[in-house]
Order: sequence, then C-alpha cells, then structure tokens
Amino acid sequence: MQTNASYGPAELVAARRQSRGLYWFVGIFSFFANLLMLTGPLYMLQVYDRVLGSRSEATLIALSLLVVFLYGVMGILDYTRGRIMARAGARFQSSLDQRVFDAMVRMSSVRTMPAAQTGLADLEAVQRLMSSPVLMAIFDIPWTPLFLAGIMLFHPWLGLLAIVGGLILISITILNQIFSTGPQQRANRASHEAQLASDQIRNESEMVVSMGMRKAAFFRWNRARDNALTESVASNDVSGTFVSMTKTLRLLLQSAMLGLGAYLVLRNEVSPGAMIAASILMGRALAPIELAIGQWQMVQRARKGWASLSELLSKVPPEPERTELPKPKAKLKVENLTVVPPDERKASLKNVNFHVEPGTALGVIGSSGAGKSTLARALTGVWRPAGGTVRLDSASLDNYAPEVLGRHIGYLPQRVQLFDGTIAENIARLDPSPDATKVVAAARKAAAHEMILELPNGYDTRVSGTNSRLSGGQMQRIGLARALYDDPVIVILDEPNSNLDNLGSQALNQAIRSLKEAGSAVLIMAHRPSAIQECEMLLMLDQGMVAAFGPRDEVLRDRVKNAAQLQKTVALGGVQ
Repeated sequence: MQTNASYGPAELVAARRQSRGLYWFVGIFSFFANLLMLTGPLYMLQVYDRVLGSRSEATLIALSLLVVFLYGVMGILDYTRGRIMARAGARFQSSLDQRVFDAMVRMSSVRTMPAAQTGLADLEAVQRLMSSPVLMAIFDIPWTPLFLAGIMLFHPWLGLLAIVGGLILISITILNQIFSTGPQQRANRASHEAQLASDQIRNESEMVVSMGMRKAAFFRWNRARDNALTESVASNDVSGTFVSMTKTLRLLLQSAMLGLGAYLVLRNEVSPGAMIAASILMGRALAPIELAIGQWQMVQRARKGWASLSELLSKVPPEPERTELPKPKAKLKVENLTVVPPDERKASLKNVNFHVEPGTALGVIGSSGAGKSTLARALTGVWRPAGGTVRLDSASLDNYAPEVLGRHIGYLPQRVQLFDGTIAENIARLDPSPDATKVVAAARKAAAHEMILELPNGYDTRVSGTNSRLSGGQMQRIGLARALYDDPVIVILDEPNSNLDNLGSQALNQAIRSLKEAGSAVLIMAHRPSAIQECEMLLMLDQGMVAAFGPRDEVLRDRVKNAAQLQKTVALGGVQ
C-alpha cells in the first residue's frame, strides 16, 4: 500500500517517465550530433596535414563542402532534440498542472506552507530546466571522456592536460554547488517576503491611502526589498565568481593546449593539424561542464522546486475515487465532533453534538473565539475532524467528493472574496459557461437581482478580486447568491449580515425563509440578534464546547442574561 510520503516523488517520477520515448530519441540524436562534433577537428587535421602539404584547391573545396553538409546535419539534429526536450517539459507540466493546483489550494485552505504558496512556480521551474540546454548537456557529458581519449591519441601530454583541466572544472562545479546553495536560498526567501509585503499593501491600498500610511508602507516594503536585493547581489557574486573562474580557465586551457601542441610540433612529436584538432576537441569536451556551471542557478531552482513539489504532493495525496451518492436530504448530524486547527495542538471544538432537520434554521451563537467559524469550516469539509463525524443524510462527509459536496453545501464565509471576472461567473462559482437561469435564480433568492441590474452591465459587470468597487454589503449579497447557486440542501452562513443595513438584513431573512420553504436547512453563525430571527433552533458554544442546544427561545431564556430584550429584538425583526 502506498504511503502518503511516497506519493510526491512517485508522482513526479511517473510524470517524467511519460516522456521516456522522447528521451530515447534525444539520446539517439545526441549520439549522432556528438559524432558530428568531430567534423571540426577532422577538418583541421585534413587541411593542415594534407591540403597545405599538397596545395590542392580541389581537395580543399571538396572537404569544405562536406563540412558544410555535416554541420548542417548537426544543426538540424541539435535543433530537433531541443524541440523534443521542450515538448517533454511541456508534457511534464501539463500532466501535473491539475494535481499540483489542487494540492496547492487544499493545503493553502488549511495551513500556511511555503510549498503550497509556490507549488505552480516550482512546477514551472522544473519544466524550464527540462526544456533548457542545461538538461541536454546531460546527454553530452558522457561524450566528454571519449573526446578526452581522442586527445590522448594525439599525444599523452595533450590528453593529460585536458584531463587535469576537466577535473579542475568538475571541482569548480562541486564548489559552486556547496557555496552557492545557501546564498541562493536566502535570496529566494527574501524576494518572496518582499513580494508578499507588496501584495498585502496593494490589496489594502484604500486603507493605506486613506489613513496616510503610504510613507510607512513604502518604508516597510523597501526594507524587505533592500534585504532581497542584498541577498540577490550576494548570491550573484558567489555564482558569478565561479562562472568567471570557469570561463577564464577554459580559455587558459585552450591556449595552453595550443602552446603545448606547438611545443610538441617543434619536437616533431605531433603534426600541426593534431595541435589544432586537440584544441577544438578539448573545447567541445569541456563545453557541457561550462554550460552547467553557467546555468547553475536554474539547476538549483529546479532542484528546490522538485523537493518542494515532493513535499507538497506527499502531504496532500490525491483524492480517492468515491461512489457518487444521490442528492441527500437536508439532514445534518454532528456526533462528538472535535476539531484541531491546522498547525495547532489545542482543539477549537470538543465533543460537539447537534442535528439539523430539513426546513429548519439553526443559529450558532457564542463569544468571539468560541468556535463558530471553526464549526463552519468543519461542516463544509475544509477542516477534517480530529475526532467524531459529520453526517449529511446519514453519510459521512468523507463519502462525498469535494466537488460534489460543494454542490450540496453552500457556504458564505465571514469575509467575502470575489474573483476576477463577471458577477455571473462569480455567482456560478467560476463556471466558464455559467447557467444563466441558475445564476438569476440564486440572485433572486439572495435578494440581489435588482441590485445587480442597477450595475453598469448587470450580470456581465466585471469585478476584480483585488480592487473591487462594490460595497461590503453588495459583495456580501453576491456572496450569498454564490452560496445559493445550484440549490444546495445545506446553507452555512458565517456572520451573513455583518455588512448589511436594515433593508439588507430583511432581504437576508426573506432568503432564509425561502430556503426553509424549499426544504433546505440553514446554519447561521451570528453575533447580531437580527441574524437569528428565522432560527427555530439555537446552538450556543463556549470555549469550543456545547453550552446549550435546543429551541431558540428556551436557549435564550436559560442561557442569556438579557434574554427578554434579545427576544424582543428578534421578534421585531432584528432592528438594532
């Protein structure tokens, strides 16, 4: 049986193996491309040792035409393998896009985790490496010993010089890995923190401007940005040092090869053509190593991305296949529910028991921190219970796939967030082809239809998730319409009237009455008495435990000191 820890690495390897056939083609093309790399050295041998000696122009022309043809074939092979690797990288990313996106969203909904925040960026970093010339250098590196052996055939001293130079370059690569990893990680972390600070300030730009916080906000962001720049410069200094060392050493080795070759020519131990050919072969032998060092930051980023993806996918295994159940009745039963928030050890809900019947509304009250929002997250399946069960029409919530459960349970969170798109798309839960009939029906149930029609383009009015011009009340009513889309059997409203005026609260109560008449069940997490006007039942939470559960008026009478005043307020329709 596969454990969660093995999911991430196994999934990444499986996605990479999908292009195994393409890698074989790249390997075959690399074989012939590297063979054709011998064209230059052989051409130099023939020119210096034969053509110059025979002074035959016909031989020179024939050799030159052959070289042009061979280099053309090599260029085609090199271009083709580059395109193949680009498609292998695209296939890798495409096969994991949905899986990584789903894991990122699921993990971000329950906890703060760096891998969750950068999941898609990590996947793109791996794809970029797979499509880059750096990875193709892996197919070329096995030819390095063969090229060095070819140099050895010309003369042992030339081969020894090439081998020593290659070992020095490999040592520089290892040192580059050792010394550049830390600075690169610090630079990435600092850059990410600066980006988060920028995003937060941009999202709250109205408050920053209205409260005269621009200078302070700039100072805060600039401090993070300066740190990121400092770390980035330090990282570039380290990697740049090794790149410069590699480039300088390669040029020095080529000159040394020519100098040593010239010395051997003077001693009549090698021919002039061999001297030039050895220099060309050494440059070709060391080229993949130099390329790897020059693009080492890309390699490091991809390695970090691979590790982060492995961690993310291991912590968030794929959703298991579930038998699709028929549409449930609005019967909700909570048994000994205990919920521990992510990244915490203390339970926010302890042994909570209650039930809700079709056509009824349950109000959940309690002081701040009593566990109301935690209960809402548990009932929607966002947070998994640490103990106990939540049953919808006798079936545990785990028996429903998340997408299916989302159709049965509508949720209005305490803070409503709209997404970039039209109002119709937001109400239809980002469906790319929203059902206009269902959209309008949901808006009518939320008493938002007339309000939406007054907007510039009605349901086609575009809104922005980061800078919407809608008021808090308008966003809340659109959020309520989104919760009611597609006729869910359970509707959970977390502080639904926190941004509504008296008219909006009355519209909300009318929507709740309509839901009950249709046989749905409604749960309302509330602070304001007006929110529980339509509730027949009341659940009181105190420090995560059930303090009272029963008919609304009885709970108010037994548990609330100013019960008479609250009952009067509720009876009058929640007028504050």
